[in-house]
Amino acid sequence: MEAERRPTVPEAISAMDGLIATMIVGQQGFARDLGLSVTDLVCFAYVLEAGDAPVTAGDLAARAHVTTGAVTGVLNRLERGGFVTRQPDPADRRRVRVVAVPDAAERVMAIFGPFYTRLAELFARYSPDELALLVDWFTSAGELARQYLDESR
Repeated sequence: MEAERRPTVPEAISAMDGLIATMIVGQQGFARDLGLSVTDLVCFAYVLEAGDAPVTAGDLAARAHVTTGAVTGVLNRLERGGFVTRQPDPADRRRVRVVAVPDAAERVMAIFGPFYTRLAELFARYSPDELALLVDWFTSAGELARQYLDESR
């Protein structure tokens, strides 16, 4: 009887690289279809993810790893494209909150919704313990990637 072959770390990294490459190509195509750059789409996704929580330009700059000057350009494009509005922060009039336009949120979800449905079906194949492991890995890998980006600048 032959022992089950276990994937190696290089194989895992290769599989991850393949996923990332496919996602980058997909993000570029989706962004282009929406008339946005990938950075614009990433920032809009952060606005959507925040839901009703206030999002500032500084928050978006930090999350997208761009300067506050660059995020101003992103917000200008998103606002011109009808994706977001800027509202004064009631607690600090010098700050601006960024809010998604509901129609734009619906347009983006029409593109990503079917993919998220398929991802949910894939995740449903895993046990709660396996899902916890995946969430931990994605979270830890995301933190590692952000740290590496910060160190690389």
